[in-house]
Amino acid sequence: MRLVEKSRETKETNIRIVFNPDVPGIVEINTGVPFMDHMLTAFARHGGFSLTIAAKGDLEVDVHHTIEDIGIVLGTAIKEAVGDARGITRFADVIIPMDESRATVALDVSGRGYLVMDGAFTGISTGGIPNDLFEHFFYSLCINAGITAHILFSGINNHHKSEAVFKAFGIALGRALAIRAGNTDVPSTKGTL
Repeated sequence: MRLVEKSRETKETNIRIVFNPDVPGIVEINTGVPFMDHMLTAFARHGGFSLTIAAKGDLEVDVHHTIEDIGIVLGTAIKEAVGDARGITRFADVIIPMDESRATVALDVSGRGYLVMDGAFTGISTGGIPNDLFEHFFYSLCINAGITAHILFSGINNHHKSEAVFKAFGIALGRALAIRAGNTDVPSTKGTL
């Protein structure tokens, strides 16, 4: 079992995350930012893994530090769960529709963090979160997890676009981290990630 518990405390935030890619169903999200709770709940439920997040941040300033630090700690937990990557599927991609919106996510759990995110939100914020912070969350997650991710999204409604992205990323992550039956090799021609 690849159960990981990670914490990070700074003068701005206190984050505790429990991540288990092998056991679905335990999802408890409390970030202090209701829309982010909704997105991360969809991310974990559709990804088929367990995720507990307890976050306290300087929300009186704004939501930036809290959301960024959740990405950092979640990425670190994913990296630790991957370990040497022995037996994982490594690559996964998915296309998810949500009404008029659509998100495509392609992942490589390569040990190399990189993010390409292509799509646009309208206005300044969605669910009380500045729209540019969604990309920053996924950047923080990918860099700390060692995941290369390509996210492409389109649509009209910002809520639908965001939710499609979080669901697609969760599903692709669950598939990429899945252990291939009977295979204990590191999924790399180099023999290591």
